[in-house]
Amino acid sequence: MEFEAYRGELVAYCYRMLGSFQEAEDLVQETMLRAWKARDRYDAARASVRTWLYRIATNVCLTALEGRARRPLPSGLGAPSEDPAAPLTPALDVPWLQPFPDARVELEARADLRLALVAAMQVLPARQRAVLVLREVLQFSAAEVALQLGTTVAAINSTLQRARAALAEVGDVGEVTEPNDPAVRAVVERYVEAFEAADVPALVRLLTDAAVLEMPPVPLWYRGSRDYGRFMERVFQMRGTGWVMDQLTANGQPALAAYAPLPGGGHQVHTLQVLTVAGGLLTHNVVFADPAVIAAFDLPTHISADKVRRPR
Repeated sequence: MEFEAYRGELVAYCYRMLGSFQEAEDLVQETMLRAWKARDRYDAARASVRTWLYRIATNVCLTALEGRARRPLPSGLGAPSEDPAAPLTPALDVPWLQPFPDARVELEARADLRLALVAAMQVLPARQRAVLVLREVLQFSAAEVALQLGTTVAAINSTLQRARAALAEVGDVGEVTEPNDPAVRAVVERYVEAFEAADVPALVRLLTDAAVLEMPPVPLWYRGSRDYGRFMERVFQMRGTGWVMDQLTANGQPALAAYAPLPGGGHQVHTLQVLTVAGGLLTHNVVFADPAVIAAFDLPTHISADKVRRPR
């Protein structure tokens, strides 16, 4: 019985449930182990292998989520800061939402992974989250989800309605934009040019008036192009100019690995930035400084400027 072909999509599913790529990989490994041990009990007349694997993965995720706090972004925890000089003190006790490294799974597994949607789903109870993803994203039938969760079709439909209503109350979860769309790529290219030139006015011109900047594990965040620009002035004052940006994708969105200049030459990885672009402007930038995130994206810790990967 072949299980490995489903690993990528199962990792994406568990990530939507947990909000952590590392945990998702671990839970898929647990899923595969359970499936292998139970392979003699699999009944092809009741469900396909894929449906059966998702049943196991769902149970693994629900168990893992018992008693867990949700994984938020800073913007989900309080009001924005208006002080660009506020201390950048990480809150290491918070289980922050992590980005998803697109390059680690096949393209077809990445549907609806955008960061704002995954963050919004974290507010749902675990069972509602599972039903929403299985029905709305993965397009399983109500009967299949009922089998996966050991309940009735009526219960699944009721749970889905509650999940939809709760998600609607969260607010805007962003539009789906392709990172390789020429208009999106043009905005990202201009952002890279402005960042590498430490040109704060040029950066600000690429932002919407209500653009959001947040930086987990630092809990503070900023809203508005003015405060975004003021904070970037602080960054360049603190870390110098001459940064280098490496373009990639995360959560089906454009992303940038930012490398800060070193006094002796070369550049050191600083952050991973996940961008949301809409209407020709940047609306949101989530900046991750967690070493575990850097590792998940296989980013080199040091580079020279001529070794940077450009759009792909």
